[in-house]
Amino acid sequence: MLNTENAVLIVVDMQGNLAHSMYEKYQLFENAQKLIKGIQVFEVPIIVAEQTPEKLGPTIPEIEQLLSGIQHISKASFNCFDNERFLKEFKALDRKQVLIMGIEAHVCVYQTAMHLLNMGGCEVQIVADAVSSRTMRNRDTGLEKMRDSGASLTSTEMVLFELLKTAENEKFKDIFKIVK
Repeated sequence: MLNTENAVLIVVDMQGNLAHSMYEKYQLFENAQKLIKGIQVFEVPIIVAEQTPEKLGPTIPEIEQLLSGIQHISKASFNCFDNERFLKEFKALDRKQVLIMGIEAHVCVYQTAMHLLNMGGCEVQIVADAVSSRTMRNRDTGLEKMRDSGASLTSTEMVLFELLKTAENEKFKDIFKIVK
């Protein structure tokens, strides 16, 4: 079970025109916003990666508005962990429950998840309704391959209610407002 002291959220490449070409982009954006808002209620750390922002553009405004105060990490590699700054920030947090959301499921999300799985020592959870690719087939293939390799698939609401644990939690009303 997820817990607030051990979880971290990685936001992968929610940028520019690429984000707007995703399969079921409106559901993706809505779930991404809910997830980030909920994670912030629990004060779980967030690491944000951007793939060559000078070419793909910045994080989309729908997501960026929720990430004030979080410095984004620019990368050229598809695997976030091939970036030294990203790796350093991740290690400094010393969190073992890693939630991954973003794009594209079959490229950057996949390669980042595979790195964590191969590294060992972390529980990797892919927030499936906050992950996409340009095509349904690539999204589904990416999700299947990550699951087959040892990552767990979860959903935005599963994450938030798992962190909440009980309706008696003082944060229940805040989370309920986000998911309704």
